[in-house]
Amino acid sequence: CNLHLPGSSTCVFCRKNDDCPNKYGEKKTKEKWNLTVHYYCLLMSSGIWQRGKEEEGVYGFLIEDIRKEVNRASKLKCCVCKKNGASIGCVAPRCKRSYHFPCGLQRECIFQFTGNFASFCWNHRPVQIITSNNYRESLPCTICLEFIEPIPSYNILRSPCCKNAWFHRDCLQVQAINAGVFFFRCTICSNSDIFQKEMLRMGIHIPEKDASWELEENAYQELLQHHERCDVRRCRCKEGRDYNAPDSKWEIKRCQCCGSSGTHLACSSLRSWEQNWECLECRGIIYNSGEFQKAKKHVLPNSNNVGITDCLLEESSPKLPRQSPGSQSKDLLRQGSKFRRNVSTLLIELGFQIKKKTKRLYINKANIWTSALDAFRNRNFNPSYAIEVAYVIENDNFGSEHPGSKQEFLSLLMQHLENSSLFEGSLSKNLSLNSQALKENLYYEAGKMLAISLVHGGPSPGFFSKTLFNCLVYGPENTQPILDDVSDFDVAQIIIRINTATTVADLKSVINECYNYLELIGCLRLITTLSDKYMLVKDILVYHVIQRVQAPFESFKQGLKTLGVLEKIQAYPEAFCSILCHKPESLSAKILSDLFTVHTLPDVKALGFWNSYLQAVEDGKSTTTMEDILIFATGCSSIPPAGFKPTPSIECLHVDFPVGNKCNNCLAIPVTNTYKEFQENMDFTIRNTLKLEKEESSHYIGH
Repeated sequence: CNLHLPGSSTCVFCRKNDDCPNKYGEKKTKEKWNLTVHYYCLLMSSGIWQRGKEEEGVYGFLIEDIRKEVNRASKLKCCVCKKNGASIGCVAPRCKRSYHFPCGLQRECIFQFTGNFASFCWNHRPVQIITSNNYRESLPCTICLEFIEPIPSYNILRSPCCKNAWFHRDCLQVQAINAGVFFFRCTICSNSDIFQKEMLRMGIHIPEKDASWELEENAYQELLQHHERCDVRRCRCKEGRDYNAPDSKWEIKRCQCCGSSGTHLACSSLRSWEQNWECLECRGIIYNSGEFQKAKKHVLPNSNNVGITDCLLEESSPKLPRQSPGSQSKDLLRQGSKFRRNVSTLLIELGFQIKKKTKRLYINKANIWTSALDAFRNRNFNPSYAIEVAYVIENDNFGSEHPGSKQEFLSLLMQHLENSSLFEGSLSKNLSLNSQALKENLYYEAGKMLAISLVHGGPSPGFFSKTLFNCLVYGPENTQPILDDVSDFDVAQIIIRINTATTVADLKSVINECYNYLELIGCLRLITTLSDKYMLVKDILVYHVIQRVQAPFESFKQGLKTLGVLEKIQAYPEAFCSILCHKPESLSAKILSDLFTVHTLPDVKALGFWNSYLQAVEDGKSTTTMEDILIFATGCSSIPPAGFKPTPSIECLHVDFPVGNKCNNCLAIPVTNTYKEFQENMDFTIRNTLKLEKEESSHYIGH
């Protein structure tokens, strides 16, 4: 803080010369009107509103309004210093305390820099309530690292999202001023939504500005420089290592992992820019001495064909938060690689976290949800361990088990999750409000299961609504729901009746009929014109689809952070939208033919029958479907975004009927004399096997 010399201007509200932005806000002097104010003194004054534009008066507060407020405050005595000019009053009912802003700080009042900018005196201020305190020793403030007693007070605050994160109030305030609304977050888990909401409640001012480091001139200039040099041992370009000719074989391709090494396409035998390339250092880390092997490329849902407008703006546009010039330039740098990356590559990268150590999960197929829940909640379970599945039978006194397919298990789990009471809607689903599930923390477990499934090679979920997806990527506050998001028939009818009202009288009549409901959800509003119906509909949609399920959403979101999945979704929304909001493309004869490789010495006749059979299924001349064949062989009805592991294969055996080995993704086809016999045996076995499996598990999946 800087103290002005005697005779310098003082704040018209608090009568102090102090220039201390962290405590009182910026000190502003308008020489034209001989007026000086502290920003916080002005902002928190009880009898003034911002009636002008930002550039008018002082921060949008008109000069005439400021003079009126000073005049009003001159008649009020501060209950701390006993001097006149107390412009701030406690908002608690029947509390008559008034005070200057600095006096309020001295007596540990709380000023909320949000909403109506409420102020609370020392007797009525909000407090943080800790149900049980297991901390017996001092803990460090996670900002300054000085040790403090972990007991909530005015000067000591606890993070709402991390129970072991404690702060000095002064440390938090300085951090908030430097970081601004876009970068102020929990120092432990980086949560911003819950963290900022609690800090605003406890009187921390979070300015709506870019972080101080974002405002430095040329702070990120080095990020605008791309690496453009061929670094391979033998560069074949006659023009030299620094030569770069776009759209030719001498275009520079950067390492997809570190971005700090490059190669000419021709120097690394790359056919196109789209091919992945890693430098030697990154390749050594990723491949871990040869343990990771690149899977054979299969036909996958092409996320490159799904643009941002198709994925995110098809139904409702998310309101994108304001960005600083610095962050925009960084986004543009990232987009060059984002738009070229498909979701399979991203999931394979996430899969690098999976360790060699394996964890066996004992799964009862007839009770897939409960057994999965028990397995994932086991204290010894680690999401980064490789997963093995063993199927067990309930009430089996012999304790028998047999090997199971991991991808089949994840596919069945995602089917159950889609049809569970945690979600509502027909095809595109949103989170539901299930108090029992919330109590049992099932929304968190659902998010965790989705994340684990994606990283460990599970199927595309494909059932998220665009609204749920936008909430995860851009935040609920930047998302506008639509009528299709409302699965409650009665609520949908109310919205339709309001939206189709043709006169103000009709609109008021509908509101009167629905008065109790609108009052309950806090959406009653004064109707003066017919166009007010649009804001009313918007309020109802936001409440029903977003605010009503805020607790389930936050819990689900935390679970989805497992293995860094949520962070990846937020970084590459256009890629992940293709698997979270859209079902996989339909299988065709060509896709399946390309998918299965022949490992053993083939029987030419049997392979011919196999290809003819695939074509017959596609043409509808068979009782089975393409999905049935894939389920029979692998346990999955679609190709997982990260591909199959191991690669699906075909064997030709001298057997009468086909055999599917889901653990190895292997399909043994019969060697027969005629095609008619081949098709009949394939149809009979696949149809009846799947029917039997469905009957065994339908009673629980339908539950």
